[in-house]
Amino acid sequence: MKPVHMALGILCIALVGGAGLWGAFCWQRGSDSRWFWGALRAGQAAVVVEAGLGGILLLMGKKESSLHLLYGLLPLAVSFVAEQLRVASAQMVLDARGLESAAAVGELPEADQRGVVLSILQRELGVMVIAALVMFVLLLRAAATGG
Repeated sequence: MKPVHMALGILCIALVGGAGLWGAFCWQRGSDSRWFWGALRAGQAAVVVEAGLGGILLLMGKKESSLHLLYGLLPLAVSFVAEQLRVASAQMVLDARGLESAAAVGELPEADQRGVVLSILQRELGVMVIAALVMFVLLLRAAATGG
């Protein structure tokens, strides 16, 4: 069971790290990427499975350092908080432009609608890129403190 936990941990690091680096590149260019979102979601799912597998190992009597547990669980919290910030980022863009809701965006000229949508996408991408990079560092630390 431990080799599976280690292999899945490496997969988590690769998915989240790859998504974070690619997302940072896309954010800097001002473009969106389906690959980023797919890799990020796969990485988030892998982290959930990895944490569950780690919990099973603990229940089976495998002892780990407190740091390993902390670094292994913090990516879940970072991901959860980032998703909340991502959702709120759309409203922040609307508020900054004096728009009450998404329906108000539909009343704007098409070019302005496109500008609002691009601003929202860029902000969401930025939030999730930062989250992915933080998760990547935490997962690396979890790997380094594992036994």
